[in-house]
Amino acid sequence: MAPTSTPQTPFGRVITAMVTPFTADGALDLDGAQRLAAHLVDAGNDGLVLNGTTGESPTTTDAEKSELVRAVLEAVGDRAHVIAGIGTNDTRHSVALAREAEGVGAHGLLAVTPYYSKPPQEGLYQHFTAIADATGLPVMLYDIPGRSGVPIETETIVRLAAHPRIVANKDAKGDLGRASWAIARSGLAWYCGDDMLNLPLLSVGAVGFVSVVGHVVTPELRALLDAYIAGDVQKATEIHQRLLPVYTGMFRTQGVMTSKAALALRGLPGGPLRLPLIGLTAEETSRLQEDLAAGGVEL
Repeated sequence: MAPTSTPQTPFGRVITAMVTPFTADGALDLDGAQRLAAHLVDAGNDGLVLNGTTGESPTTTDAEKSELVRAVLEAVGDRAHVIAGIGTNDTRHSVALAREAEGVGAHGLLAVTPYYSKPPQEGLYQHFTAIADATGLPVMLYDIPGRSGVPIETETIVRLAAHPRIVANKDAKGDLGRASWAIARSGLAWYCGDDMLNLPLLSVGAVGFVSVVGHVVTPELRALLDAYIAGDVQKATEIHQRLLPVYTGMFRTQGVMTSKAALALRGLPGGPLRLPLIGLTAEETSRLQEDLAAGGVEL
């Protein structure tokens, strides 16, 4: 049974894009995934995105993706939204992944903009529509032109919002002006996908976050959000400023690499990375420790 949601917050408010834990020999660590998922939900997450970029989705098989969703559902599916990343640059493959995710019980889907092939806006519209038509699950779009090479333009977002199952957008565009217009015109639930902009995006209508730094500071993200919703913008700003070293440190290099390093420093499951990603150097790990400590993270 999926956790309670509302049209305004279909996946909750605080969501972490979870890493995929691996064992020392590089195999999928389902026990570690369950323990990490439980830790993140205990810390205050309303939902978890699995098999996204932070979950090293380009390196996991379709079978591993399904196994991960099934395991995390077993661990926390009764108290958190489990959202399956199913986006690829092949529409038929994405549709198949969406149906498989629905079959194992996922509560929702995250569909990233097709990358590398740089499709036109009509291609994006048809791609996302095909995914939304394929299952009965709610869909969160993921707009990240820095990785995909193509933005989802506001007109396309507005068109897609007319689909009854496209209910949200994860915004990593980094453009508050375009976000303002898209939020106002689409009515979609808007989630910040760029941690440094968590507070600013709330100010133009976002309802929550899909976070990478949630691996280490979920309670602080929750406090920031709660303060802002309560009208205490000064307190929210103070928390935002305290978190600046964490935001900066977790993205000095690739975010999956720093997330797994941070989890290791805290004794939490994560394990190694699959190539082409690699572990942090000793110097990078030391700098990350300094950044996290400056942001108040206990290691």
